[in-house]
Amino acid sequence: MRIGSSENIRKIDQYCIDKIGIPSIVLMENAALKVLSNLDLKIHKNYVIVCGNGNNGGDGLALARHLKALGKSIDVFLIDLNGKLSDDCSMNYSILKNLGVKVYGLNNIEDCSQLRESLLNSDATIDAIFGTGLSRNLSEFYIDVISVINENSNYIVSIDTPSGMECNTGKVLGNCIEADKTITFQFLKKGFLTWGTSKYTGHIIIENIGITDEIVDQYNDNIFMITEEMVKKYIPNRNKYGYKGDYGKVLVLAGSSGFSGAAYITVNSAVRSGAGLATLCTSPDLQKILSTKLTEAMTSSYEDEEALSRLIDKSNCIAIGPGMGDTGLTLELLKKVLNRSTCPLVIDADGINVLKDKKELLINNNLPIVITPHIGEMATLTGYSREYIKENRLEVSREFAIKYKIVVLLKGYNTIITDGNKTYVNPTGNSSMASGGMGDCLTGIIASFIAQGLSILEAAAISAYIHGYIGDSLSESMYCVNASHIMDNISSIIKEIQLK
Repeated sequence: MRIGSSENIRKIDQYCIDKIGIPSIVLMENAALKVLSNLDLKIHKNYVIVCGNGNNGGDGLALARHLKALGKSIDVFLIDLNGKLSDDCSMNYSILKNLGVKVYGLNNIEDCSQLRESLLNSDATIDAIFGTGLSRNLSEFYIDVISVINENSNYIVSIDTPSGMECNTGKVLGNCIEADKTITFQFLKKGFLTWGTSKYTGHIIIENIGITDEIVDQYNDNIFMITEEMVKKYIPNRNKYGYKGDYGKVLVLAGSSGFSGAAYITVNSAVRSGAGLATLCTSPDLQKILSTKLTEAMTSSYEDEEALSRLIDKSNCIAIGPGMGDTGLTLELLKKVLNRSTCPLVIDADGINVLKDKKELLINNNLPIVITPHIGEMATLTGYSREYIKENRLEVSREFAIKYKIVVLLKGYNTIITDGNKTYVNPTGNSSMASGGMGDCLTGIIASFIAQGLSILEAAAISAYIHGYIGDSLSESMYCVNASHIMDNISSIIKEIQLK
């Protein structure tokens, strides 16, 4: 599933019109029909359609015609009726007039009285005021119209983008429609990924308006939403003749006094997501404790340098950082791994924290590296504020990945996974999973899939999806989902996805 910007959709539309010869009015008609197919026509009989004077308004006017043809009761409002309409909007307005449909003008705040009355008597409101091109702050009149719609509608459907939202950033430009459903075209808009936008978009449906994938592929930013089909494609198959040596060796450097859980969760998650062999290297005191608890993984101590060197040399993937502490020892162990290893590396938690003043360590090596920061860790690494990162997660992640030639997995709502060129966004996971150890679990899964032969980008992407998918499944019957719950269900859920 692609993710794009207003510029992408503008170029696609222009290409279809100029090069392919599809009239713009046909694209508008297709958009209206796609919106119609997503309305609850059995329940909703009375509609209010509020249109702007651009092409989004034209979509709304075309939709009004189809609703009228189906015998629905419609009240149509057109903002700035006396102003200049776009060509296609004007054509659909003329068609409605020829059909005898009354279109109410919305030109000032006094006109909102009729709008308010119609909204109160309707089942559903169609928002067709602005499309994807809005980039300016709204005037006071538009702010008032949107408030009237939000305060008096029973159910709102937005066409393409909730009016008032800048579709590339998700910023609210003064006021914004709070839709129950948004029907958007061709691909998910980048701004919909911004924290807090779900309040305005509601349930999002993506529809194709008759544009082929080949055309869309020419004008995209290489950003994709992870889908179940993609995950199924990349989950490694288990050869009937395979043995443990075929499924990779994972080395986990994790844990310190008081943080045994991080080490336990990380290495067990690697085991349960299919790694052939897993070894935990930890502090001497934790090794004594965990060696009896980890029945399916081996253990070693940081202090046995010779053993650690052998483990590094034999590993197919190394995970470092969970529960280690932001200490000089953690930094020294990270340096040792970076200097000696030839296999991919997953850096998490304190492995990230010790890099805050040592980011050059990421550059001066040829290892494939994944880092898995949350917002706070990313703020420490980049120097950006948390708020800035929340509003610009795609850009910040891609910038860092390009600069250091690594894969960045920025955790949180709609987790971002990118190597700077190709970007994945993960749709799974929810706030029931907001508890300690979740990141450690994810790190173990990523390391396991890398050890089994996946590229670091795809391994990180499908791991994030599976991790969140388990949380979503369990939260249907559980108030909170802990890392141990995720860990216990990794193997069965991977199989469930594989067999779907």
